[in-house]
Amino acid sequence: MKQVLIASVLLASITCHSDRPQVRAEDSIYVNNSPTVNETLSGRWELQPALASDTATGKIPTINFDIVKHRFTGNTGCNDMSGTFILRADTLLFNEHVVSTKMACAGYNEKAFFDNLIKTNRYQIKEGVLQLMYNATVLSNWVRHTDTTTTKQI
Repeated sequence: MKQVLIASVLLASITCHSDRPQVRAEDSIYVNNSPTVNETLSGRWELQPALASDTATGKIPTINFDIVKHRFTGNTGCNDMSGTFILRADTLLFNEHVVSTKMACAGYNEKAFFDNLIKTNRYQIKEGVLQLMYNATVLSNWVRHTDTTTTKQI
C-alpha cells in the first residue's frame, strides 16, 4: 500500500509541473549546508531607479532577504510586499504568490515591478550592486541599504 501511495505522489508531481520551478521553503538553499555561502544576499537592498516611473510615488523600492527563513519583505515603491524564494548558487527564484498591500499609486506601474521580480531566475552581486536577472539579462539593480539615521547621545 505504501508503494502505491509513493508511486501516486511521484506520478502527480511529474505530471503537474510547470516550466518554472515551484518555490517551497524546504527546497532552499545552502550549498554544502552552509548558511554563510549566500550571506552577501542577506539584508536590505534599495532599487537603483532606471526610469522616472520607478520613483513616481516618491519612495524607493526596497527588498530585505532573510536567507535563513527563505523569506523576503520590502516595498514596491507603493505597497509593502512579502513572500518566499529559492536560492541555489547563483539561482534566485521568487514565489509567484507575493503578498502585498493594495494602495493605489498614481503614475506607478507596479505590475511591471512584480513581473520583473517573478521573472528573476538568477542574481549576481557585482561591485556591491545586486543584479536581479533573467538568464543573462539584468532586470534591476539594487544597492545595499545603509542606515543613515543618527543616534543622539544623552
